[in-house]
Amino acid sequence: MAAPPNDTRDRIAQAAGELFRRQGYSATGLQQIAAASQARIGSIYHFFPNKDALAEAVIRAGGAAYGAMVLALLEHGPDDPVEALGAAFARAADDLAATGYADACPIATIALEVASTNEPLRRATAEVFTAWTDGLAAWCARFVADPEGARDLATAILTSLEGAFMLSRALRDPGPLLAAGRSVTRLATAMRTDPAGTPP
Repeated sequence: MAAPPNDTRDRIAQAAGELFRRQGYSATGLQQIAAASQARIGSIYHFFPNKDALAEAVIRAGGAAYGAMVLALLEHGPDDPVEALGAAFARAADDLAATGYADACPIATIALEVASTNEPLRRATAEVFTAWTDGLAAWCARFVADPEGARDLATAILTSLEGAFMLSRALRDPGPLLAAGRSVTRLATAMRTDPAGTPP
């Protein structure tokens, strides 16, 4: 039987994830996380032995949830996969603008910060990005017959999304996300093949 959810642990992880996403890993202290989650500092240490352990838990849980959300958005979008891809980028632009350009990718801020300074957290972010790429590649394989091509398209989608998030946040403008969406849909259209493996 699965263990029941722990509200305090969940509040701590949620608050930490939001703070890490918005202001980075180094700039976020445990006292700030405790205040934001309305938990005692001792409660953080009860569930997580140190800040790195908390960050790794946040990266893995947030990454899994975000990856599932993106795939669900693609699955439940327009029936045509290329149209679904464009709609997903448009939705990302709307959602980012609605949060005042504060909430984008749940792990990108940490990933950039720890890439050369914290190997355990770098590995955790790398594993999340790999899982996202795997999921997108499987989705792309529905309309791109070549497995290598499907993975290349998945990588292009992910890198376009992450780069566009950064530009849109810096510019306070959804334009880069919308432009990235148009670019990846053109690429997807060019790479698209029918079930026999030939371009439409």
